[in-house]
Order: sequence, then C-alpha cells, then structure tokens
Amino acid sequence: MSTDITREHIAATETVIRPYIRRTPVLNADLADFGLGPAPAVLKLEMLQHSGSFKVRGAFANLLLRKVPEAGVAAASGGNHGAAVAYAAQRLGISATIFLPGITSPAKAERIGAYGARLRIVGTHIADALAACDAHVAGSGAMSVHPFDQAETMLGQGSVGMELEQDAPDLDTLLVAVGGGGQIGGIAAWYAGRVRVIGVEPKLAPTLSKALAAGKPVDAEAGGIAADSLAPKRVGEHAFAIASRYVDRVVLVPDEAIRSAQETLWQLLRVVAEPGGAAAFAALISGRYQPRPGERVGVMVCGGNTVAVDFNRA
Repeated sequence: MSTDITREHIAATETVIRPYIRRTPVLNADLADFGLGPAPAVLKLEMLQHSGSFKVRGAFANLLLRKVPEAGVAAASGGNHGAAVAYAAQRLGISATIFLPGITSPAKAERIGAYGARLRIVGTHIADALAACDAHVAGSGAMSVHPFDQAETMLGQGSVGMELEQDAPDLDTLLVAVGGGGQIGGIAAWYAGRVRVIGVEPKLAPTLSKALAAGKPVDAEAGGIAADSLAPKRVGEHAFAIASRYVDRVVLVPDEAIRSAQETLWQLLRVVAEPGGAAAFAALISGRYQPRPGERVGVMVCGGNTVAVDFNRA
C-alpha cells in the first residue's frame, strides 16, 4: 500500500539495507559550467551505486524484508533492476532468474550474467519481460521482485532521498527521472512536500505525464533511447498515488536532449551516465526546466550502465 511508504518506514528500511549499499557522493556544481546562468546545482551520483544504479536499494529491501522461498527470486527488467536483483541475490546466496526484453543494452545483460543469475531474453519491451516473469513465478514458486510497483522496492529507493537530504539539506528543487515511478515515488514520499520534486520523462515514454492527465495509470508509449530503463507500459499504482500528492509537475525531454546531457556529463565532469541516468540532467541543460534566481537545484544521475565509447564517437 502507498500509505506504508512513509518517512518512518523508509528510515527503518535504510537501516536494514545500509550494510549492503553504498552511500553515493554528491557533486556540487555551478550551472555556469554548462553555459547556463550562474546558480548552484547538486548532482547525486547514484550511477556509482553497486550494480550501476539506484535500483540495488530496492532489490536489497525486497530480499531482506520479505521471506524468500527455496525457489529463489525472479525479476523482469529493462536491465538495471535485473542487475540489481542479480547482485543482491549473489551477495545473499539466493538463486535468481532475470527476464529481459530485446531492447536491453548488451552492457546491462553482460552485467547481469556476471552476477550469476539465470538470464532469459523475451519479447521486445519491458511489458513482455514482465509477462514472462509472472508466468515463471506462477509455475516455479519463486518470489517476484517487481521493478517499481512494490512497497519494499519503493521503500528502498526512498533511502536515496534520505541520504541526499543529509548531504544537501538546503535544496529547493529535485529533478528525478521517471520510468515506472519507483524512484520518484520513494523520493517524493521521503521529502513529503518539503522539497519541490519535478519528474522528468522522455517525450517518447510519458508514463507519469499520461497518468496525471488521465487521473489514473494508463498505457503510454514505450520508445526512445532510454526505453530500456524509462519505458514500462504504465506507471505503477503506488508511485502514482504518491506522485499525485507530492510531485510538483513532470517535464518531457526529447531524445536529443538526453544524448546531449550524456555527452555534457562526460565531457565536463567525466561522469558516465546511461540515457535514463542522464534524463533529469537533460531537463536542466536543455532549458525544459529553468531554475528561478537563487533556486538551489538537485539532480538525480541515477544510472551508469552503458559503454563509455558511446561518448567518443568520431
């Protein structure tokens, strides 16, 4: 239930998962470095987390807070959630089967295999992998670890908000990429309106935008360069309930802005981010989100499972 995803429960979950996750750093920058007006910006570098993204927080929350059956766990993912579950399962000695769609990047599939999980490639989109995972769970008795629409998943993801508030307590606004909504839901539940939370979605995968317009989760397009991390069929029910209350608004960014953000992060900061990981930053440097004078903005750089050569094309 979304009512269980509270600051108190997030703090309690953080205590449980703390021995298994990294406290990722923040990078203090000036927007003048990126050709924008002088203003402070704080980047939360969650691409430095175990398995390359924030997703490992929710993975450990599931495996440590729920009773895992002898059949182990199963997860469907565009890549990052699968890598996170595979990593957490490896650390805890649990068997894991991960279902991926054909759009998953080779870098993510290779990482999952390296963690020792059984890998299954099915269909084209994340929805196809979710359907195959559900069938596997029904037949095997494995525990499903949902990538976003699960209370434990969101409680784990909320711990990044707890860290960020401790390290950057004076933020006015936080830009957060949205796919299924687990990250923004957990973070928004932590801040509970005390910081302006802005969702950022690819124009070609507007899951939360469409849900807010319709007043409920609805099917959305699932395309674009960030499709392996930010393009489920629809936003999660739990995330929608929290976003409806605590997310200020959603900004849409085109693929070219996401690619530009990736390259800017690499060229100016030597930060490697995958498309989904750079989406929130894309809203800032493309001008889709324009800070007010004196506004202190935070940006989630939430994933780095890509190949660095992408940024050095001839």
